[in-house]
Amino acid sequence: MSGSQPRDVSPVEDADFVRPFIITGGRAEPLQADLRLETLVVAVGAPDETLAFERRHIVAVCERPTTVAEVADRVGVPLGVAKVLISDLVVAGQLACRHPAELPLQLLERIRDHVRAL
Repeated sequence: MSGSQPRDVSPVEDADFVRPFIITGGRAEPLQADLRLETLVVAVGAPDETLAFERRHIVAVCERPTTVAEVADRVGVPLGVAKVLISDLVVAGQLACRHPAELPLQLLERIRDHVRAL
């Protein structure tokens, strides 16, 4: 018997796996381009029962102010998918977002100097 016989092994597929483009309806770019990792999002009200599963889950997660990165982690979707879904929910009035204030340049330079001194 030679060792070059073809294997009869089929790849194992996860039945629960949903491709990200299915969740976003094929879109890869969020409606709001200014969503950053540290942008805080908060639900405006209770999750609407008509929302799809992932969108309803995001509104529930955002009961308290939560960053975009945390939403992606807690919902279990890639960051790009989370941005698309969050921006859809902001446009639909289900979520509100707030951008944190930029740190002053002097403070950033002081932090840099202290890190270099370590």
